[in-house]
Parts: sequence; C-alpha cells; structure tokens
Amino acid sequence: MTTVTCAVDRPKSLEGLDISESEGGYIIYQPDLDRVHFLNHSAVVILELCNRENSIPEITGLVQQAYGLTEPPEQMVAETVAKLREQGIVEPAD
Repeated sequence: MTTVTCAVDRPKSLEGLDISESEGGYIIYQPDLDRVHFLNHSAVVILELCNRENSIPEITGLVQQAYGLTEPPEQMVAETVAKLREQGIVEPAD
C-alpha cells in the first residue's frame, strides 16, 4: 500500500518587515534589501495572515470572513500570495 502525502502550503512573511500605514495603503520596508513596497489594505491583511500557521484555504476563509464576502476570494488570495512571493516579502513554498 502506498501512502500519498500532500504538502500544505503555509506561507510566511519575512521577519523584520516594517509595516506603516500611509495615504491610500501601506508602506512595507524590507530593511535587509533597503527595499520599499506599497500594498493596499487587503494585500496587507493577507500578508499578516502569512504566518506559517494558516494555509492558503484558511487565509481565503479568514479574508472572506473579515470582509463579509458571500464567496471565498480564492483567486484573489492565490494571486496576492504569489505576488508577495515574487516581491520577496513572503517566503517561497517549501
């Protein structure tokens, strides 16, 4: 009998990010690279939920709950996490 294991994607934001609210969104400063990112409110909520404890489906459910959405924002969460990874402020999947 073969056992199949599925890795659960539990993203984690990088340590040491400086998050500051600004007009129209948030400024994320990444001191190790001296890089600045500008994120909207929903992207920062997703970034904060990337704590290695929440899976992508759990983050989706929490965002749905936080914004009172009737449908889970699966595509938006997946795309946002992917963009955060591309920007280097969320660790790549293991």
